[in-house]
Amino acid sequence: MTDIARDMPWLHKAWSTVQHQLASDRLPHALLVTGECGVGKRLWAEAVAGLLLCEKPVNRDQGAPVACGACKQCSLIEAGSHPDLRIYAPEKSRMVRIDQIRALSTFAVASPQVAHHKVAIVDRADQLNINAANALLKTLEEPLADVTLLLLQESGRPVLPTIRSRCQILNIPVPGEEPAHQWLANQVAKMEEGKQPAADILAKSLMLAGNAPRLALEYATGEFPGLRDDAFEAFRQFMKGRATVGEAARAFKALGLDDTLWLFECWAADLARCSAGGQPADPEAADMLGFLAQKNPPWRIHQLLDMVREAREASVYNASVELEASRLLMAWRDLMPRRDARGRAGVGQ
Repeated sequence: MTDIARDMPWLHKAWSTVQHQLASDRLPHALLVTGECGVGKRLWAEAVAGLLLCEKPVNRDQGAPVACGACKQCSLIEAGSHPDLRIYAPEKSRMVRIDQIRALSTFAVASPQVAHHKVAIVDRADQLNINAANALLKTLEEPLADVTLLLLQESGRPVLPTIRSRCQILNIPVPGEEPAHQWLANQVAKMEEGKQPAADILAKSLMLAGNAPRLALEYATGEFPGLRDDAFEAFRQFMKGRATVGEAARAFKALGLDDTLWLFECWAADLARCSAGGQPADPEAADMLGFLAQKNPPWRIHQLLDMVREAREASVYNASVELEASRLLMAWRDLMPRRDARGRAGVGQ
């Protein structure tokens, strides 16, 4: 089986923690694994599940166990058909629904079918609707010895405090630029000739993904960089008064709501960095964000982040991409200086 800590070195600390907890019989019944989108939380959780279900773990590196890769359990994991591993993730509604968590609860109290243990992965715990969250809480409050829950949370997305308090927290960090670029280059090298993205696309994808390697790979092999450039240019033209809000909002439609909100959140976070004297993560937006940071107090910048969070909550109800983009664009436009009756520039209130 794949050595996930070797293939993705930034996962090593979280992986090693679980190995040693398992070896010393101190593994908690529920782990809340946090990290940015694209750092490999799901793959890490599946690797942990493989280790927990393996019949004959092999001890390596000072007693740290790894799955053997040869037993019946490992074969079922490899085939994606292990009956004692269940994964619950958002479906069409963008949320993890209560019927999924009820199924998890039933799975948790049942006896293992072929292994000595059961593992349930909730990807993502930050997208539980309120009823599902309350149902999960009941399962967390009554831990069972033969089941482990792995809850995955994207950084910055809230999880109910009552759920968080009943889990042990593990953080998976974003790697530095050099190891992230090396991993990305290795993945691209495995692709067929003619389908490998150019070096400049890789670099830009890594920047847009905030060094999250798996997200960068998705960007580099997809349409996101080009769609982002179109949306950013429309944003700039709107801020300069050269495009209407409707024209600018239409450029975001092709991105979809999740990526649109993510972009606005990144720009707002970069604006906050500029306001605090730092440098933006997106260098292409540096001039515009630096200018706006000089003209606005920090509290106005935090209003933008609050609006993104509100829009993300509305996304559960299939909110319109253009409508939410228009609302956010107008909020950004309000940050531009206005001129008073004497022609002097002043910040819009």
